[in-house]
Amino acid sequence: MAAMKSRSSSFSRNVATVPTPQIPGLKCGPNGTMFVSSGIPDLDKILGGGFPLGSLVMVMEDPEAPHHMLLLRNFMSQGLVHNQPLLYASPSKEPRAFLGTLPSPILSKEDKHRDNDIEQEKGLRIAWQYKKYFGEQQQNFGVHMDGKLDYSNDFDLRKPLDRHFLGNQHIDCISLQGSPDLSTFCDRCSTFLAQLARHDDSITCAGRIAIQSFYSPQCEYSNMEWEMLSCIRSLKSMLGSSNAVAVITFPPSLILPSFSKRWQHLADILLSIKAIPDEDKDLSNLLTGYQDMFGLLNVHKVARFNTQVPFILDATTFSMKLKKRKSLILECLNQAPVDGSSGSSYGTSGSCSGSSKAGKLDF
Repeated sequence: MAAMKSRSSSFSRNVATVPTPQIPGLKCGPNGTMFVSSGIPDLDKILGGGFPLGSLVMVMEDPEAPHHMLLLRNFMSQGLVHNQPLLYASPSKEPRAFLGTLPSPILSKEDKHRDNDIEQEKGLRIAWQYKKYFGEQQQNFGVHMDGKLDYSNDFDLRKPLDRHFLGNQHIDCISLQGSPDLSTFCDRCSTFLAQLARHDDSITCAGRIAIQSFYSPQCEYSNMEWEMLSCIRSLKSMLGSSNAVAVITFPPSLILPSFSKRWQHLADILLSIKAIPDEDKDLSNLLTGYQDMFGLLNVHKVARFNTQVPFILDATTFSMKLKKRKSLILECLNQAPVDGSSGSSYGTSGSCSGSSKAGKLDF
């Protein structure tokens, strides 16, 4: 009896056999897109997972308040916690001093309970001034019992990042002052991204680039519009073939409108920050929880890689608040109800009405 032959069809599904990399700080999304966390869990949920690898994120600053620094600090701290290489460029003379202002991750209840058990087993009673010598062994932020790190952490803006995160990292700091042209800056970015080049869809490490206040008056080349535009284009091209994400903050009010539009067009993810006045009676009567807001975050563009399906946001404007006065959260804007109840965080809000009372228009 003739052996049965398996029939092959040209319509068989071609399933990729590339395993998902188990690398701290990376998450696999739809269509094989790999994400890194922005350092703000609510923002990761808004963007559909975080910042895709190879993307250029641009944040438009508010000239009235430095709220964009909160996004930049959380982005940098999240990378250092995950042991990811970091390139930081700043218009200040000593950019490395900014690393001392990065926030520290907040321990979860499980982590605190586990740390207390370890300390009880060891029976150590160490004075606070000697704890810095044991920081690397004692502080394992977001580390679970199976050895895995959290993808995204909440950060305590009042507590600085532990020193051992800054000492054992590949951190490169660049000052945007004192340089007559952009060639040195572009070469440093090229060297940094060359170490994170993408080869055969294999990811061994992911890096982060944080550029603060590009085109600020402190930059020596702030009046070189075409050169800076060419530099951003070159950076975007290099990011497309690397396992890295770049975040650039810039003051749009200082740039010519024609060049500002070109900058925004180059961004894969475009955000803007706006400060809220201390006393605005119209907004306080219109919005729920206005007294707890200190800024507004607007999402103008969301990156979509490996797909042609548009990503539709539930909302494009979110309020910025401090949870327990230490961690940054984002909330949907809700119209103030009659009973004056407050809104909820973006990750936990599930109703369209901010009021707790059921009405005819609630759905």
